[in-house]
Amino acid sequence: MLEFLHDTTTLLAGLLDSPWLWAIVFVVSALDALLPFMPSEATVITVGVLVHPHWTWLTLLVVLAAAGAFAGDCLGYLIGRRAGPRVLEWLRRSARGREAQLWANRQFASRGSLVIAVGRYLPGVRVSSMLTAGILRYPLRRFLPADAAGVLIWAVYAALIGYLGGATFAERPLYGLAVAFALALVLGALIELGRRLLARRRVAGLTTARR
Repeated sequence: MLEFLHDTTTLLAGLLDSPWLWAIVFVVSALDALLPFMPSEATVITVGVLVHPHWTWLTLLVVLAAAGAFAGDCLGYLIGRRAGPRVLEWLRRSARGREAQLWANRQFASRGSLVIAVGRYLPGVRVSSMLTAGILRYPLRRFLPADAAGVLIWAVYAALIGYLGGATFAERPLYGLAVAFALALVLGALIELGRRLLARRRVAGLTTARR
C-alpha cells in the first residue's frame, strides 16, 4: 500500500507544473459520476497534499475538482433522463446497485435536493442518485443549485484534507497522504453510519405507528 502511495505521489508530483495534472483532476472528478471505481476523492486529496504551501494551486484544485464533478453529475442526470429504463436495468445488475437505487428513489420523494448534495459521500450512491434524478425528471431548477452546492463542499473538503495533511508533514508528503486518506475514510464511515442509523429509526417509527 505504501509503495503504491509513493508511486502515485511521485507520478503526480512530476506533473505539478504541467496542465495535464489539472486535466486529470477535472476528468477523474467528472467520470466518477458514472464510473464508481474512478478515484476522484483520492486524486483530489493526493494533489491537495502536493500543492502545499501554494494557496493559488489549492484554489485551482478546488475549482477544477468542483467543475469536473458538476459536469459529470449533469451528464449522469442527462443520461438518466434520456435512457431511463435501460439505466434502471444497468443499476439493478448488482445487489449494491439495487440497494443504492431503491434508497435514492425513496429519498427523492421527500428530500431530493439533500440526496443530490450529500449522495456523493455515500458508497455507490453518487452514481445512482444522479441517474435517478434524471429518470424521475427531477426539476433542473432544483437539481442544478443543489448539485453546485454539493460539488463545491465536496471539493473544498477533499482538497483541504490533503492540504492540511501536506502542511502537517511538509517534509514527508507520503505520511501526509496516508493521514489524509485515513481521515477521509473515517469521515466517510461516520456519514454512512449516520445514514444507517437514521434509516433504522425511520423503520422503527413506521413499525410503531402501524401498531
